[in-house]
Amino acid sequence: MTQPPFPDHATSPGHRRQAIMRILDANANRAAEGLRAMEETARFVLDASSMTQQLKSLRHDFASALLRLPRSECLAARDSGQDVGTTVSTESEQQRTTATQIVAAAAGRTQQAMRCLEEYGKIVDVTFAGEIEQLRYRCYDVCARLEQVCLGGSDRFHRLQQARLYALVDACASEAAMIQRMVSLADAGVDIIQLRDSNVDDRTLFTRAVAGANAAKDLGVLWIINDRADIAAASGADGVHVGQDELPVAQVRRIVGADAIIGLSTHDIDQVHDAIASTADYIGCGPVFPGNTKKFDAYPGCDLLRQVTDVSCDPLTPVAFAIGGIIPSNVSEVVAAGFGRVAVTGALCVGSESQAAGELLAQLRSVTLSSSEELVS
Repeated sequence: MTQPPFPDHATSPGHRRQAIMRILDANANRAAEGLRAMEETARFVLDASSMTQQLKSLRHDFASALLRLPRSECLAARDSGQDVGTTVSTESEQQRTTATQIVAAAAGRTQQAMRCLEEYGKIVDVTFAGEIEQLRYRCYDVCARLEQVCLGGSDRFHRLQQARLYALVDACASEAAMIQRMVSLADAGVDIIQLRDSNVDDRTLFTRAVAGANAAKDLGVLWIINDRADIAAASGADGVHVGQDELPVAQVRRIVGADAIIGLSTHDIDQVHDAIASTADYIGCGPVFPGNTKKFDAYPGCDLLRQVTDVSCDPLTPVAFAIGGIIPSNVSEVVAAGFGRVAVTGALCVGSESQAAGELLAQLRSVTLSSSEELVS
């Protein structure tokens, strides 16, 4: 037998319905206000167009979901004058001295309000409740990233911002060989190393990922796993890189968490804009030139790099690495397109890592990297 939403003795059916609508109305307003406060911080304090876009999109989708509620009932149930909660406050509510504190409070308020909307929404409209649930998950991701930036970002985030040279390696013939390869690359000046190998089984990939994660800490490099968010999370890697055919960034974020780095391959400017609207931390742009690692039907080349440069003035836009066939003899074209970061494979051959890396970095350092370190006081 279905139980009523409230005990029978509490109120009449009409009052029960009105109470539910008051709860939905109050929490809809609370969530909308919280989203707006965070959006204004991203827009005016951080000058972060990508994060502003994410919050604006979330706010608009939230407003669309609210259209499922009977607006007239919500307005009729609103009675701020008789709300006993308006006279209840805590000392901490009045203590806001930084943007970080404002964002933290707004994030908590928004997430709690969405949970109330989801639970009480089930009584009124199950579809509405389901939409709010999905928005709540999106809110967790965006709020976590915004708070992280306001707090100064994680060590991983700062290192990613400063990275110029990114190298890809396979699992090698043995764990020892892979670690030696990592040591050589780190000594040559590589900032990020990605493990990419589709020819080994999951167990081997996992054990290499764990070994690489441990070595990366000692070497001072970031360690990224290609495609496999599950292995990245389980191995303690710094992050994961996915392509356009793998899991969407939002789902990857749920697996690896807010503090992990997510990279995304992009092959045209539309994919770049989609990446900016996501919680991806960096993008690989290309392929720029034909290479020996992968074959493509088309090469967007430096034209794509110039387009990306035009939209990457925001320091909180995903960090962009040029990728595909880049070697010391053609990196000048990448630099001319405004890129100071590259991801390479064949350019850093075993035994000549230091010389090749030195030649690449000498040109890449002519491009000034944007930084978010001074955005929040």
